[in-house]
Amino acid sequence: MIDIIFEDDDLLFVEKPANLLSVPGKGPAGKHCLSAILQQRYETLKVVHRLDMATSGLMVFAKNHPTQKAINAQFEQRQVDKSYIAVVDGKIDASGSVDLPLITDWPNRPKQKVCHQQGRKSLTYYQPITYNEDNNSTRLLLLPKTGRSHQLRVHMMALGHAILGDEFYAGASAFEKSARLLLHAHNLTLSHPVTGQQLSISSEVPF
Repeated sequence: MIDIIFEDDDLLFVEKPANLLSVPGKGPAGKHCLSAILQQRYETLKVVHRLDMATSGLMVFAKNHPTQKAINAQFEQRQVDKSYIAVVDGKIDASGSVDLPLITDWPNRPKQKVCHQQGRKSLTYYQPITYNEDNNSTRLLLLPKTGRSHQLRVHMMALGHAILGDEFYAGASAFEKSARLLLHAHNLTLSHPVTGQQLSISSEVPF
């Protein structure tokens, strides 16, 4: 059962569960994904963006082609504000940013890596929310200004504070602190492509 957060004639905001593909992947198992589930009910539904399989949280879909084109343009022009909640290993007690270029780590796909020679510009702002002394972890607000694959996961790892439960980028200790990746797409703010109204839609954090 997929939770619908907001819906009108043009847009659909839903909450993707953790460990569900956003769009079809490889092989027969890859057919089970959020877009396919939703298209059983909304035949004309169009994909606008994606979340990593392990990430939970808010996704927006377009109900028609003109809306898809308009929302895609907002994402490409960085007019969509995105915020995530994450729990990372260790203590972070001050806000900051990570500005490191990323590129696909081809021998180890789908992993990404920092590459100053060929990587694409990637910028993330972070703000600590609370520190958990019991397991030495920090809850963060993450504000990506670019939308690279695995951006938040690689940037936190590069900062020395991997996201808990991250099978690709966390060391054994941080990975074992959680049964799932503790990364959730919490909020999307964009302009409605038909009315021009600003929409700010949020999804409750499940951890």
